[in-house]
Amino acid sequence: MPATVLIVEDEIFVAADLEATVAELGYEPIGIAQDQATALALATQRPDIAFVDANLRDGPTGPDIGRRLSEAGIAVVFVTANPRQLGNGVPGAIGVLTKPIGPDLVEAALSYVMGRLRGAAAPPPAALSAFA
Repeated sequence: MPATVLIVEDEIFVAADLEATVAELGYEPIGIAQDQATALALATQRPDIAFVDANLRDGPTGPDIGRRLSEAGIAVVFVTANPRQLGNGVPGAIGVLTKPIGPDLVEAALSYVMGRLRGAAAPPPAALSAFA
């Protein structure tokens, strides 16, 4: 069974492109959330991984969403044009990718996260700023 991925992104073209890339890479997208309420509702499906933007339709709710998803055992990678907004990181989250991101970067990030979930100790891809 493929790993499942939640996409938390309010720019629909960015979200749809990311969803298509995730599916083409053999993962199962479980949905797109454009705000906190939708993200938390979709999280009840227990995705393995979540890509989370910092700023959403309901404001800068991404860091809180990421923290709550991490607390629920979901591997969180932020995808944002403004990584400084995340400060020194979000507790429990893996790290941040700076937009724009292409398929190669999505694939590298997913491979790294899946390795971490399986206990591998590989370094993160260069474009992923890992949180301590």
